[in-house]
Amino acid sequence: MPKILVIDDQPAVCVALATLFELHGLEVRVAATPDEAIAAVLDDELGAVVQDMNFRQSATSGEEGMDLLRRIKAIDPDLPVVAMTAFTSIEGAVGLIKAGASDYVPKPWDDRKLVATVSNLARLRSLEQENARLLAQRGRARHKLAERYDLAGLVYASDAMHEIVSLAVKVAPADVPVLITGPNGTGKERLASIVQANSRRRDRPFVKVNAGALPDELVEAELFGAEAGAFTGAARLRIGRFEEADGGTLFLDEIGTLSLNGQAKLLRVLQTGEYQRLGSSITRKADVRVLSATNRDLPRAIAEGSFREDLYFRINVIELPLPALRDRPEDIVPIASHLLERQAAAAGERVTLSERARHALVEHDWPGNVRELENRLTRAVLVRKGEAIEPQDLGLDAAARVPPAPSAPPGAASGAAFAAPSSERAEIERALVEARGVVAKAAASLGLSRQGLYRRMDRLGIQLERKLK
Repeated sequence: MPKILVIDDQPAVCVALATLFELHGLEVRVAATPDEAIAAVLDDELGAVVQDMNFRQSATSGEEGMDLLRRIKAIDPDLPVVAMTAFTSIEGAVGLIKAGASDYVPKPWDDRKLVATVSNLARLRSLEQENARLLAQRGRARHKLAERYDLAGLVYASDAMHEIVSLAVKVAPADVPVLITGPNGTGKERLASIVQANSRRRDRPFVKVNAGALPDELVEAELFGAEAGAFTGAARLRIGRFEEADGGTLFLDEIGTLSLNGQAKLLRVLQTGEYQRLGSSITRKADVRVLSATNRDLPRAIAEGSFREDLYFRINVIELPLPALRDRPEDIVPIASHLLERQAAAAGERVTLSERARHALVEHDWPGNVRELENRLTRAVLVRKGEAIEPQDLGLDAAARVPPAPSAPPGAASGAAFAAPSSERAEIERALVEARGVVAKAAASLGLSRQGLYRRMDRLGIQLERKLK
């Protein structure tokens, strides 16, 4: 973990704080003056700063500390700073928070609380730096992938999607059947387009069929074609989807809802490459690569007898499982921004997402996945009152809670700028205690998904193992 910088003009205080932090495994650097402190900020890798607010015995206003805080924030806006002083006031605390202090601790301090506060801030700083490094690394990897392959306009930022897309472009040239699985609205058709666009059949037909929308009596005619007069109403020759896709790729969406009769007919052509138009005795051959997609649990469907096991193994040489949007929260805002840009361009207007709207988007669980996200943005563009979209425009008022401000010093509870401890935090902690640490149970009692509760705990700094001791 990076060092803790202690800034105080009193040597005894510096020694006491340095000893306290070192006993808890934290490395410490000490500065006695603002100039020494600025040199340390410029020279060293710091995880957090604990600074006094006065550096002369006669000073009590805290102006020197406020000036130092501003100088530190000008150099490193993300560096956590904990202010310490024996002279507390609501006005001073409000000013410190506005100037960028992460917290405010009165002298004499509580050893346990101070160590916990500084440790958490330094740990969070370390995690944010590591995340920034990883994001930059991932961004470079995504950029290289997009330079080398056609990603069909797919927008993503998460590791989970990067792994899936990387596998998709890797298997694209192999000409084997691919099964794309995942909930409705996650982008299965887009992923199929990526496989097609990077295959050896990229310049050949790409035919899409919603297998779930095919009535059982029309499956054969739709897939294989029908001669004129083959059935009532067949007044002319009908070319089937396999014939249409010959030499290219056939995408069978919602294959999990195909009837058993339809599955049997499909299996036969996949095994032999041969088929006959309805009403014809001529055997035809089709050179077609089949991509399939489903939101069903096919192994369970096989166990229930509603899906053929032999067909499953025929279409599932490679599986590409798409995660739900709630399980890849890093993708939510980038996708939303991309969709919003497209909608704003179509409307010829400038539209943005407010910070509260971004927060609400990430907090929502997205049962309808990307499709729901697009629908909510469409609604928001239509009903917004200004340039910026707010949570109520998205219909996400309940998810629009803003992260709480840092805790206030003793005596400051009556100040308008310092609310009591976050009601959201208290609600979550109470639910966790009542659930005896079982996150799934606590999430259910709060009306959240487990992932949604974990995200809120992370945002509020709630550490389960510490809170439930």
